Amino acid sequence: MRQRGFTLIELVITITVGSIVVGFMSMFITLPMNAYSAQTRRATLVDSADSALRFMARDIGGALPNSVRSATSGSVSALELLATVDGARYRDGGPLANPALELDLSTADTAFSTTVPFTQLTLPWTSTTSYLSIANMGVPGADAYSGANVITPAGTTITIAAGATANANLVTLNPGFQFNWRSPNKRIYLLSGPVSYLCDSAARTLTRYSGYTISAAQPLSAATLLGAGATAARVATDVASCAFTYTIGTPQRNALVTLSLQLSNSGESTQLLQQVQLENTP
Repeated sequence: MRQRGFTLIELVITITVGSIVVGFMSMFITLPMNAYSAQTRRATLVDSADSALRFMARDIGGALPNSVRSATSGSVSALELLATVDGARYRDGGPLANPALELDLSTADTAFSTTVPFTQLTLPWTSTTSYLSIANMGVPGADAYSGANVITPAGTTITIAAGATANANLVTLNPGFQFNWRSPNKRIYLLSGPVSYLCDSAARTLTRYSGYTISAAQPLSAATLLGAGATAARVATDVASCAFTYTIGTPQRNALVTLSLQLSNSGESTQLLQQVQLENTP
């Protein structure tokens, strides 16, 4: 009987045609998959950058007036602020003689009351790690970063309790402290402490630091912040570049913080910019 089969030429032709068909099929499948992967990376980058800027804007919006400052050092862009957790209006004026205490600016006061209460605290409340600030102007002699008489020193025991009336809180300080300047609107701010953002384009990271000691010089490195007792929290990765600028206000316009953040990953890149206005009225 005659044997049937493929010749070598037929086999080569079959393999070649099959390879061409598989190549076309791979191209039709790969291109949509690559496009989907690229779109996913872009969406992830945009979401990450947007979340980071929103997080920073929230901190900036709650900053003590005139406490935002920015600087750069090599590949690091730094932004620092003093974070407030609550605010009230203090009773200004004469001697301390009754539960309706008035803040005395002529001496180291140990107790005074408010006319508008703190609203974010569960009373009675006490802390040795928080700060109170009045009339921070961000200038020599009235600069919270320099430890001027606009902010209580670190370690001061601050106690806030219910006052004699619904709108009054009784504030006590141990040891007593002398605030040298009046606030035009009699505002007093309760602070949790300083917060820094370091954006390092060389390390491709954006990191938030909190819980460290207030310093007159703005910290510009992770080592400095960690050495001052800071706790670090990563805000964003894949950082290609960033820029933080603070423009002081004028009688005609508010202060302005401009945040620019560019993220990149596997050939995809996105850049977002956000601006935050600050009234800075002490």
